Amino acid sequence: MTALRLLKNVFASLLVLLVVLVIIILVRTKLYPFTKNTAAQSSYILTDTSTAELQRFAGGIRIPTVSNSNYDQTNFKPFDDFKAYLRKTFPVAYQSMDTATINNYGLVFHWKGKDTSLKPVLFLSHYDVVPVNGYDPSSDTNKAAIFNASDKPADPISTVQKDWEYPPFSGAVAKGRIYGRGTLDMKCMLFGLMEASTQLIGKGFQPNCDIYFAFGHDEEASGMNGAGKIVEYFKSKNIEFDAVYDEGGIVAAPGIAGIKKPIALIGTAEKGFLTLKIRVKGTGGHSSMPPRNSSLVQAAEIIQLLEKEQLKPDIIPPVQNFLKNVGGEMSFTSQMAIANQWLLKPLLIKTLTKAPNTNALVRTTTAVTMAKGSDAENVLPTISEITVNFRLLPGTTIAEVVDHVQKICKPYDTEIDTLSAREASGISPEFLKGYNNMKKNIERLYPTAIITSYLTISGTDAYKYQAVSRKIYRFLPLEINEYEQKIIHGNNEYISIENYRRMIDYFKGMMESQ
Repeated sequence: MTALRLLKNVFASLLVLLVVLVIIILVRTKLYPFTKNTAAQSSYILTDTSTAELQRFAGGIRIPTVSNSNYDQTNFKPFDDFKAYLRKTFPVAYQSMDTATINNYGLVFHWKGKDTSLKPVLFLSHYDVVPVNGYDPSSDTNKAAIFNASDKPADPISTVQKDWEYPPFSGAVAKGRIYGRGTLDMKCMLFGLMEASTQLIGKGFQPNCDIYFAFGHDEEASGMNGAGKIVEYFKSKNIEFDAVYDEGGIVAAPGIAGIKKPIALIGTAEKGFLTLKIRVKGTGGHSSMPPRNSSLVQAAEIIQLLEKEQLKPDIIPPVQNFLKNVGGEMSFTSQMAIANQWLLKPLLIKTLTKAPNTNALVRTTTAVTMAKGSDAENVLPTISEITVNFRLLPGTTIAEVVDHVQKICKPYDTEIDTLSAREASGISPEFLKGYNNMKKNIERLYPTAIITSYLTISGTDAYKYQAVSRKIYRFLPLEINEYEQKIIHGNNEYISIENYRRMIDYFKGMMESQ
């Protein structure tokens, strides 16, 4: 009886502890300071975009400024054409601002402000675009002006590009959209900045502080010859910026993760990258007498280990803030996990790592992108090769990732070469003047949006400007859905006219609030 009574007491104590624990979790969830995202009242009315503004933008899309990963093999004729087009199209900006050309194609504009004691701000963009696979822009018979096109696409479109409604460099304006490579990434920002500044100059406006624009020409191919050289120029002039604004975040349309409001994602940090080539040595020979573990089999084992032994996930400050800001719109179960990370963080991380898009937010990702064996079907390779791309979470260094790979490869005869590498960025502070100016102008255009800091997954030119500013913010004021996110660098790239209008209005507001 004594043992039974003792067992009952233990069970009762455990039950009480469990009840107390549940109460603590529920209370902490109820009291957790999730951002209250109430729909704001706005008197904002979207201004109409003139036909001339659309024509100017469409004309820039028609110039195929395709960058090349081998810089010396770039066809610079379109880049020369684009520079000439920009000068001809925006004469007021060229007349009112000091301009400089860096390394032949990097473009810098300096708009002088009223108060020289204030630090300047910098807006970035780039005018190079990625190629359209299988498509030769010089053979495009439809790149002459296609304006106010009919709902039917212009013919003929190459069978290679049958997924484009209009030719990739047509600049077609139809269905409430502007079509073409670069409409989203990222001539929209360049033309939005030029239109906004030109309109403000026309009204006699002068900013409080100096405003700079810097337009690179090889962002899609490393940015070293564009943004890299522009940064050197600013450093040589001892110019430091109060804030730098670039691409890297969007207004995600309602529906993502079940959230029924748009989410304005301001990138306060971006991931780094590391690409390694792993050469695995083994016994070669004829396939009729294969050894037990050929180099290709060993390479496959390494691939499995790389996939299995992923780098440890973590929730860094921009992602922590993101969860706090969007958590109020999520399920109560999700709110409990966010509010009680002292207990439930492993469960929260496990949930986040299940989906590719959220997994990328909480860990340095591993992607095996290429593998090579022999060149003949009946030959065993003496050396097999694996190419692995890592996207580094801020806080994880290149050296740590290399060490991780070396440990995995230790039992094998391997050589590891670095093909490309860049550390993750620093994390920019929130709620300072630059961030608050963005927040104010986003609220003006998107009064129902949840505004939050975020980790930018892809690389941008902004990283290089850490040398001249510690406050770097990545955001484009475009509300785009999941399909539109996929056509960035993909087929049928377009921007809606409404988004382009908002782009111009957003940058006008940003310039006025500096």
